[in-house]
Amino acid sequence: MFDALTDRFEGIFSRLRGKGRLSEDDVDEVLREIRLALLEADVSFTVVKGFVARVRERTVGAELSAALNPAQQVIDIVHQELIATLGGETLRITYAPKPPTVVLMAGLQGSGKTTTSAKLARWFKAQGRNPMLVGADLQRPAAIEQLRTLGRQVDVPVVSRDDAIGGEGGDPVEVASRAISEARRLGRDVVIVDTAGRLSIDAELMEQVRRIAEVTQPHYTFLVVDAMTGQDAVTTAENFHATLELDGVILTKLDGDARGGAALSVKEVVGRPIAFASNGEKLADFDLFHPDRLAGRILGMGDVLTLIDKAKEHFDEQQAEEAAARLLEGQFTFEDFLEQMQQVKKMGPISGLIGMLPGVPKELRNQEIDDRELGRVEAMITSMTVEERRRPDIIDGSRRARIAGGSGVSVTEVNALLDQFRQMQKMMKGFGMAPRRSKKGKKGKKGGGRTTPKGGRPNAAKGGKGKGGPGLPGLPGDPLGTGGPGGDGGFRLPGL
Repeated sequence: MFDALTDRFEGIFSRLRGKGRLSEDDVDEVLREIRLALLEADVSFTVVKGFVARVRERTVGAELSAALNPAQQVIDIVHQELIATLGGETLRITYAPKPPTVVLMAGLQGSGKTTTSAKLARWFKAQGRNPMLVGADLQRPAAIEQLRTLGRQVDVPVVSRDDAIGGEGGDPVEVASRAISEARRLGRDVVIVDTAGRLSIDAELMEQVRRIAEVTQPHYTFLVVDAMTGQDAVTTAENFHATLELDGVILTKLDGDARGGAALSVKEVVGRPIAFASNGEKLADFDLFHPDRLAGRILGMGDVLTLIDKAKEHFDEQQAEEAAARLLEGQFTFEDFLEQMQQVKKMGPISGLIGMLPGVPKELRNQEIDDRELGRVEAMITSMTVEERRRPDIIDGSRRARIAGGSGVSVTEVNALLDQFRQMQKMMKGFGMAPRRSKKGKKGKKGGGRTTPKGGRPNAAKGGKGKGGPGLPGLPGDPLGTGGPGGDGGFRLPGL
């Protein structure tokens, strides 16, 4: 969503290099381009005006420090102001001393409110809470059934009309009120009330949501807005806030290709922070909104903290350490690689992970990487026998033809995978990090350290020095084939 804005900022800052002092003319030129970049990103004019004024005040006459050049100083100032514009700090959720904590969800129809309610319930479960979903949208056909289906997927109970609390038909206000009592009876400490949406804001909607808020006394009232609607999202938030006293905004579809001005405008225009962000269709694609992380991504600094969080969530620490040790000892097999690759796939699209890495060139960051290529590699590995995965050196011509036929690829692709895997093994052993015996040892004895890999596997490859370095978890070496300093390209998945 912010790729175009990131590209504009990179172009602006690259022209500042080499200046020892920032004059007012330099600042004016930079701020003019920043203003245009933000306006083209559909950021509110009043927000842009205030942002540019604050940056100007801090940059005029800025001296070149011992550690930072002018471009770095401007980036630092813009980074800080972007964080402030996006909300400053991540919202900290506190819970009611006397459960349940009530969360009221409001929004226009089509903004993704019902799905977001289920995502929020899943998030609360991950925090060790016991949430319950309440279907108070009694107007949209199948809204309750949709919520029940989502509730089963995240293993969270759903109550609504036609349950014991609401009776046949039911009134949304009565359903919401009785659901709070039901949550206390069941010992649920978080209640998420999904209310009805409309195609446009009208008096009936506002009155219904206001009455539900009166009887439920929510601790948090979140407005769900579609980030792809641009400034309309900000206008919607203003109108809802006038009626409901919002505590925060939840932005959906942040993974879309719209310009993203809503995210940069909501806090300053409405006066309420972005609480959560949804960046995908899966129920797991949801988390607290971190202004500092998004600001870093907009400026091309990457988002290492989010990448680490994803790795912690999907990787088993002990397994990862064991795999790393076997990799450096030259005992890393296709079974290990398949295990790591499957965990990487759980973290999301490869292109998204690459975008979180700092210092990635624009050409690589904007490159479309087909995740189906990982499926092709996985198919080739699973078409091997257990012995072939542990000892790739035994795979001869007939075995390669069989693997190619079983995985639906060509023999050439199988050859490429085997060659690159062998190259990666040699490269890692060439690091010199594996324990080695002294030259005074017995004649004919080489190497040292571990001799039997995980599960009693025999050595899969023999040494040989190489160059390069490790890449992403599960993608050893240089997964994109870019090559390191003095390297020869490293390990690269076929087709990537």
